[in-house]
Amino acid sequence: MKDRARRSFLQAMTGLGAGAVLAGRDAAAQAPPKVDLFNLPKDLPVPQDDGACNHLPGLAVPKIALRSTKGRLVDLSAVGAPRVVLYCYPRTGKPDEPLLPGWDAIPGARGCTPETCGFRDHHQDLQKLGAEVFGFSTQTTDYQKEMVERLHVPFEVLSDADLAFVHALRLPTFDIAGMTLVKRLTLVISGGRVEKVFYPVFPPDKHADEVLGWLRSHPASTASRD
Repeated sequence: MKDRARRSFLQAMTGLGAGAVLAGRDAAAQAPPKVDLFNLPKDLPVPQDDGACNHLPGLAVPKIALRSTKGRLVDLSAVGAPRVVLYCYPRTGKPDEPLLPGWDAIPGARGCTPETCGFRDHHQDLQKLGAEVFGFSTQTTDYQKEMVERLHVPFEVLSDADLAFVHALRLPTFDIAGMTLVKRLTLVISGGRVEKVFYPVFPPDKHADEVLGWLRSHPASTASRD
């Protein structure tokens, strides 16, 4: 009897082990696949210049306090650096979350993570040219902080969740999934005014190099608004 009971117990435990393995496999199969946020698909649609930023060169930067990922408020009109590089992006994703439906089909939407990594990697080069870099989106500061920590971003990212800055400068936006997101563009600010506008931006993973090249060919001491 004892041997029979022991065999029954071992068989039950073996069955439980197999069930646990199958359950684990099922859970893994049902888990959403991780998204590669660092590499761009080859067939992304190229954004076209629709003239939505033609009014920006020469405009005064509005005195609006934007919340920073460093826990302070930043007024871009009062930054003391010779130049400010403000790269505006729609929305960074998270590796464990699927992209928004149709995201890759929107011209200029995909690529916020590699763009940010580009500015991260060139941050010191940009500083040497007298430029202070800020990221900018309409996402909340808490959402932005996760990205800054995960990607080890050395500069501040600014939130315009209430769209005050976007509306003041009439920056182009688009709507998706109940959110209003700023289109990808970059402002170079000098003396409290918009000196240079990059729009549209494509490909985003090469954009930091593009900005760096422009700054090198337009020294701050001879800044022009072309």
